[in-house]
Amino acid sequence: MYVSRGRLALSVKRGVDIVGAVLGFVVLAPVFGITSFAILATQGRPIFFRQTRPGLHGRPFRIVKFCTMRAAQPGENAYATDAVRITPMGRFLRSSSIDELPELWNVLRGDMSLVGPRPLLMEYLDKYTPEESRRHEMPAGITGWAAVNGRHVLKFRERLRLDVQYVDEWSLGLDLKILALTLVQVLRRTDVAATQDLAEIGFPLETGADEPGPPGSAGRG
Repeated sequence: MYVSRGRLALSVKRGVDIVGAVLGFVVLAPVFGITSFAILATQGRPIFFRQTRPGLHGRPFRIVKFCTMRAAQPGENAYATDAVRITPMGRFLRSSSIDELPELWNVLRGDMSLVGPRPLLMEYLDKYTPEESRRHEMPAGITGWAAVNGRHVLKFRERLRLDVQYVDEWSLGLDLKILALTLVQVLRRTDVAATQDLAEIGFPLETGADEPGPPGSAGRG
């Protein structure tokens, strides 16, 4: 379990998260500003997308991303209409992973870590096997082991398996390796899908209304 790991190593992990988030905000401040202006000019408000996601031990928190989609219209299933609701600006933000940058705020708050299993949807929690549920024994991350081993092109269950592998093999060295691989992956824009393929998840998702109703990705983790 997360709480039983070496306290010193976990304290260092949290320290790296705080330093990394602060440095990220400082270094990427121009990117935040330009992106916010671009979204406002091309999509309008809101600039940020917020949605409840499960974190450590499945506890809910509000994830923050840049908006990449228009709001679902009445009668539209928010999960099934990603492909038609994503905007041209949204496709660029996703392909460059810029849409994920506001999650640095979640890291600073302690909701997430820089590295860990990606926070998926609350609706998934009761669909996991007991083994797959172990992915929540570590804090959710902006990037993770599954992200650097295929990311969105992986089948859903394979992503969960890699999340559990990360939990079992976690170390500070592994986190640093994942951060380095993530940088390479982002620069090359590899293994990125604009929307989640719902057909291979294996269970239906209902309307999935965003919270509190802004455009954004309902299913892309």
